Amino acid sequence: MANDDRDLIERAESMTNKLYGSPASIGQIADNFALYGLQKRAATLEDIDAELRGEIDFSPHSLRRRVKLMELRRKMGSVHEALRKAKR
Repeated sequence: MANDDRDLIERAESMTNKLYGSPASIGQIADNFALYGLQKRAATLEDIDAELRGEIDFSPHSLRRRVKLMELRRKMGSVHEALRKAKR
């Protein structure tokens, strides 16, 4: 999986599509994110931040993907913060 150039959303959608027959929603991805440990959550958020800092391609597909990624980052950030406050 080292050569996997898909982003987090694409990997999660692909995996859940194979397991359940339909791609995961942003909410489902954020819910699964809550199951990660502190280190993995922090690393995942850093990966998303790095991707969001990248250049923006103004194609419709790229813009939709970026909006989904921003929404996912917002939800994951609030989940992470809530878990940190709960000392988990």
